[in-house]
Amino acid sequence: MTLRKGRVPLAAWLLPAVLIGLLTGLADAQALPALEAFTVAPNDKGGQTYSVTIQILVLMTLLTLLPSLLLGMTAFTRIMVVLAILRQALGIGQTPSNQILLGISLFLTLFIMLPVFSQVYDQAVQPYIAEKLPPDTALEKAVVPFRQFMLKQTRETDLELFLRIADKKEVQSPDDIPLAILMPAFLISELKTAFQIGFLLFLPFLVIDLVVATVLMALGMMMLSPMVISLPFKLMLFILVDGWALVVETLAASFFVE
Repeated sequence: MTLRKGRVPLAAWLLPAVLIGLLTGLADAQALPALEAFTVAPNDKGGQTYSVTIQILVLMTLLTLLPSLLLGMTAFTRIMVVLAILRQALGIGQTPSNQILLGISLFLTLFIMLPVFSQVYDQAVQPYIAEKLPPDTALEKAVVPFRQFMLKQTRETDLELFLRIADKKEVQSPDDIPLAILMPAFLISELKTAFQIGFLLFLPFLVIDLVVATVLMALGMMMLSPMVISLPFKLMLFILVDGWALVVETLAASFFVE
């Protein structure tokens, strides 16, 4: 293979041109004034006001914590656990799928938590949008309805447990309980309640499994899986009693019991 003399390949011209363009662009960018992402200005009340860029950064950070807040401060945990136990009791594998159970849990959570969300919007979000409240005060007012909801659903024994672990023996009022103690106590109470409801849902289906297994063993059909026979009976029972409506009604009513 021979090279042609007197001609420079096109790539030999393009590479220096690209490098020169990049260096020129970097030089122009360094010559431009930097964007002030963090600015603090004094306000009329003697405090400090942060720039809009920092407020957006804080908002985006809070959005990343939204799934954790959904699990730790709402009715989502109880609903999801009960529906998962119900699916296990029916013995129908992955039907309904996890996505369907998550969707049901999410929308049922929105339905149950609607009064709390309305209070948060009226007391914190709307005044903050109207610039009647600073961000820190709006956040404090937004936490109050969630605190009341969690206190109503949390057992005293669970609160005492985490107060004892945190070495906080004396609390004057429920409002003095910090969220770092209230949230885990609320989650433990939700898991206890969810397992209690799930146990009651499991009993009738367990009875059907035992009856079918006993009948098959009496008939000498030990090689036949009892699940094959009991599954249609469990589905028929669940349909006849309108199971989904009863489960949803029980879950919703469990949050409104005084």
